[in-house]
Amino acid sequence: MGSLLVMALLLRGFVVQPHHIVSGSMMPTLAVGDRLVVDKLSFRLHPPRAGDVVVFEPPPELVRSGDLSGHSSIKRVIALPGQEVRVHGGQVFVDGRLLQEPYVAQAPAYEWGPARVPEDRLFVLGDNRNGSSDSHVWGVLPMRSVTGRAWLRFWPPARMGAL
Repeated sequence: MGSLLVMALLLRGFVVQPHHIVSGSMMPTLAVGDRLVVDKLSFRLHPPRAGDVVVFEPPPELVRSGDLSGHSSIKRVIALPGQEVRVHGGQVFVDGRLLQEPYVAQAPAYEWGPARVPEDRLFVLGDNRNGSSDSHVWGVLPMRSVTGRAWLRFWPPARMGAL
């Protein structure tokens, strides 16, 4: 029994962790109440990729400013270090190319950029473009803040599946 507990703690600490969705910022992809398995291991093997849905701890400056609460958040990686991002006319462009986004709730109703993503940072947006506090509001995310990649929805059963 003791070794089972140790194994479970090691798995949760280094490999996977559960995550509960508490806001509508990732709708329609993720809904309030969805429960996910977060893969904590893959980013130790390779950096985040564009399109990944990542879980992160808000950087201290965002918590202090009140832009994000002290609990983990979840957003989609839109651009990587060195890439240029622009939101214009309801569309997102990365390095001048239109990003195909079948997962968004609605087109962004704001303008942003153009700006280049600095080294060791990510540009992240919620799929609910107009209802998300994300990089268009508070800036780029330090890669060190990323704790894992959302991998699997396990609740509710009707929406179970890989992300």
